[in-house]
Amino acid sequence: MPGVVVAVILLIILALVVAVSCIKIVPQAQACVVERLGGYLSTWSVGLHFKVPFVDRIAKRVLLKEQVVDFPPQPVITKDNVTMQIDTVVYFQITDPKMFAYGVENPIMAIENLTATTLRNIIGDLELDQTLTSRETINTKMRASLDEATDPWGIKVNRVELKNIIPPAEIQNAMERQMKAERERREAVTRAEGEKKANVTVAEGKKAALILEAEAEKQSAILRAEAQKEKMIREAEGEAEAILKVQQATADGIKMLREAGADESVLRLKSLEAFEKAADGKATKIIIPSEIQGMAGLASSLKELMTDK
Repeated sequence: MPGVVVAVILLIILALVVAVSCIKIVPQAQACVVERLGGYLSTWSVGLHFKVPFVDRIAKRVLLKEQVVDFPPQPVITKDNVTMQIDTVVYFQITDPKMFAYGVENPIMAIENLTATTLRNIIGDLELDQTLTSRETINTKMRASLDEATDPWGIKVNRVELKNIIPPAEIQNAMERQMKAERERREAVTRAEGEKKANVTVAEGKKAALILEAEAEKQSAILRAEAQKEKMIREAEGEAEAILKVQQATADGIKMLREAGADESVLRLKSLEAFEKAADGKATKIIIPSEIQGMAGLASSLKELMTDK
């Protein structure tokens, strides 16, 4: 009786272990390919699943994230018979777990070999210079070709990148010499342009200085002429004012003499004296009153009479 109890307990424990082992949880970004009795049954996605013990089995766990494979450098020959080493990086994603599990034996190796052959075909149609400058074109062609070829394997190729393009050593040396010569040429052109601009700037500065100097000389001459003109005007005004004051003083003196009872001859003599003082000045024009002119004529007539006698 105790033996039966132990056997039952063991059977229960065994049943629990088997039941627990048949419960499977598929995590995010994964899928499981399930087989029953050796044949494909279904593909489990994210969540809780239960398989029949001893009948069902998980044949393959598939990662659905985007994956990156870096392949080693491959020797390729260009159209102009230059051998170079090119390594590629392939970004792919599994879209159909069933086709991935049953499509090809070793998918990664298959992608590597397919990448190498596709790369040789594309590079074989290009020359060296085109290969070095057409990375984007090569990447696009390789992605389209690989995506079409891997479609039956449940794989989608998202991107293909040429990581390194390594030409032969002699070609690298020639390219370095060419780049050095090009840099020296650009440096010489830049230096010449800088010297040209500097010379132009200096010439423009000299030109501007000469223009400013001529303008200053012109303004100085104008100012000197204006000052001389103003000086002459002031001198003429001063002389005119002096003459007016002398004549005014003479007129005032004659008026006083007249008021004092002097006769006409005395008044004319005083006028002559005033005329003499005015004539001693620097004025170039003198206005002679009509009375003085009459006396001058009288004096001349008397002089002629005295001479006749």
